[in-house]
Amino acid sequence: MIAASSDFFIMVRRCLLTFKPFRIFVVGIGFFSLCFLMTSLGGQFSAKRPGDSPFTVRAEVFGGQESRGVLRKISDMLEVIMKRMDALSKLGNTTDSHRLDELSSALDRIQPIGLLERIQAIAQNMSDMAVRVEHILQRSMTTNRVRDGTLGQCETPKDPRYPDCPSKMNWMRARWTSDPCYTFYGVDGSDCSFLVYLSEVEWFCPPLAWRNQTATPTLKPPPKRQAVFQFDIRALLEQVGAGKESLSFMKRRIRRMAAQWASAARRLDDKLRNHWREQKRILVHVGFLTEESGDVFSPKVLKGGPLGEMVQWADILTALHVLGHNLKISVSLKELHGSLGVPPGRGSCPLTGPLPFDLIYTDYHGLQQMKQHMGLSLRKHKCHIRVIDTFGTEPAYNHEEYATRHGYRTNWGYWNLRGQQYMTMFPHTPDNSFMGFVAEELNETERLNIQRNKVNNMAVVYGKEASMWKGKEKFLDILNRYMEIHGTVYYETQRPPEVPAFVKNHGLLPQQELQQLLRKAKLFIGFGFPYEGPAPLEAIANGCIFLQPKFIPPHSSLNHDFFRGKPTSRKVSSQHPYAEQYIGRPHVITIDFNNSEEFDAAIREIMRINVEPYLPYEYTCEGMLERVHAYIQNQDFCSPEAPFLPVNSSWLSSPPSPFVLLPNSSILTWASNASSCPSWPPLSALRLLASQEGQSCVMACQSAGLICEPALYRFINIKEAFSALDLQCDGVESEMNHLFPAFSAEHAECSLQQDPLLFSCAGSSAKHQRLCPCRDYRNGQVALCRDCL
Repeated sequence: MIAASSDFFIMVRRCLLTFKPFRIFVVGIGFFSLCFLMTSLGGQFSAKRPGDSPFTVRAEVFGGQESRGVLRKISDMLEVIMKRMDALSKLGNTTDSHRLDELSSALDRIQPIGLLERIQAIAQNMSDMAVRVEHILQRSMTTNRVRDGTLGQCETPKDPRYPDCPSKMNWMRARWTSDPCYTFYGVDGSDCSFLVYLSEVEWFCPPLAWRNQTATPTLKPPPKRQAVFQFDIRALLEQVGAGKESLSFMKRRIRRMAAQWASAARRLDDKLRNHWREQKRILVHVGFLTEESGDVFSPKVLKGGPLGEMVQWADILTALHVLGHNLKISVSLKELHGSLGVPPGRGSCPLTGPLPFDLIYTDYHGLQQMKQHMGLSLRKHKCHIRVIDTFGTEPAYNHEEYATRHGYRTNWGYWNLRGQQYMTMFPHTPDNSFMGFVAEELNETERLNIQRNKVNNMAVVYGKEASMWKGKEKFLDILNRYMEIHGTVYYETQRPPEVPAFVKNHGLLPQQELQQLLRKAKLFIGFGFPYEGPAPLEAIANGCIFLQPKFIPPHSSLNHDFFRGKPTSRKVSSQHPYAEQYIGRPHVITIDFNNSEEFDAAIREIMRINVEPYLPYEYTCEGMLERVHAYIQNQDFCSPEAPFLPVNSSWLSSPPSPFVLLPNSSILTWASNASSCPSWPPLSALRLLASQEGQSCVMACQSAGLICEPALYRFINIKEAFSALDLQCDGVESEMNHLFPAFSAEHAECSLQQDPLLFSCAGSSAKHQRLCPCRDYRNGQVALCRDCL
């Protein structure tokens, strides 16, 4: 017991020397010691009388030899305590020492007249000791701070450049124990530690003059390395890992497509041979596969669940690996923490060092996880993030303040990223970057075999879940008159699939067997759901005609539950708008399924025509590699752009307008002799036009055979753009509005955009003509302009 108490007071002395508050510590140890004594004694008492409480004091115990031994141990312990307290009392003033001496004498006079009374006295005196030691420490800390000259230095500074410092100091005083990460950074409850943290770890208070500012060395960025194409995928497969069915699915896809990726990489390498490519350090955090997000996909992989996201992620990983970048893959929060250097705690503090990655690819689940665990660092490093976003996020939903004020706030969006940091599965939203995926390409032998082996009256239904077939009996009966219908509906052995008896159901097929089925079929028919998946492109690539329903009216967040809450106002005109718009007849036929006569006529037309396998270049391995390469080497959201021009400012003073007409055209472009700023896409791609009233810039550019390019908005958000388009302004105003810059003919008002985060190709107004920055595009690659590679 004496040895234990001695160790305890050695710890107390060390705490005193560091002058850290420890009243709770002392009281806690004292209470623990008291409980230990009582429990030890209780064991002896209970042996005497099993039926009594351990803390019941009986007369016969007092006179025994055991009780006298215990009391001697208590007395010895108190003597050691008093010796240590005598040493501590020297830190205080004379009055404090005198009081501690009195306390020691009083304790020495306590006689073992009663065990319960003795224990009560010990507890009371331990509490008194803690109070007195705290008073001593407070006086000692004040004396030492005055001696060191830091008392005034730890007062909260009043610096107009750091207006949040006082409120942050108050917050730290009240809440610094709410997250262990503050202690990790050295916060100990003193104002000095708060100021050090708020000035050196965060940035709310000014640097402290009395601190050694050179203590933290400035880390140099790692040297730039050249990216070299990688044709071997074994290292990638090891990184993907195992343990989840979703990961197994992705690895199977990577293996199956490996030869096509390697062949495509060699072709792109030849195309880019004279271009130096920088190798990037890239973290890929697949948030929807983490246990914390529920990992709802893995259990459904073998039961007909959606695979589109996993197809895309597998292709993204392969593209980044083949392009030769330094890749780190994370599918758990533990891996995310280790990769980013997240401090221990609940995520309130910034990262411990510089971000070890140039780019981070994640999804909305991963973005939310990063927010919870990166603290303020997310705001600092968010320019490095790329969000894989299936359906797209429009600027009106992305801008948190604007979305909240104007009713665009949803469960997604509101991250205040640049619109092009969101990367979509299809190029349906030009405000975002088109990431895409790939479909398997056919060699010449496979193409010839498909044409020879096509079964003219064979149809495959796009729908792996039985629920997708409900309510479709009417047009299935019509289809059955002309064709043999095949399905791939998942079902368990003991439960037959809930599909019509005339359907030949193959059950859920592995990808290779599904490909063989599609190579025989003439028709691939969609029922309206799922929206915008990869399967129709795979069917078209295998020589099928894709028949899909037209939506009247178009589906959107305003009228359909599936889109409600998604951060887009896009109107979906059919099950697969990309196939309808960018591929079209004869490979894609879009009709009203509710019109029986139109449906019947479409089936008869399909049986008459023959089509060859077709795959858009942007969905080939080479097309995706080309696109991802261009993004990685050219998209930079971290470097500051040229100043955002205020109202009534111009890019140049002479000549009067930076815009000139293209030869034999009514479309304006940027003048070659005008001032220029670094830009990607380059200014040579810019085409300026005005939309019709009630028309979005997406539609206005499409009608001219162009693509809306939000990255070029900053060059047309000037008053010269209105005069170049012969739009006469009585005044020019600036406002936060996702439809601006725009012209109101009714009031002859010209309105410029106030916040560059709201530059948006989407959206229209019946009262405004929008100014639209359009661009040209490469054949088969709408994501890139002709000069963008």
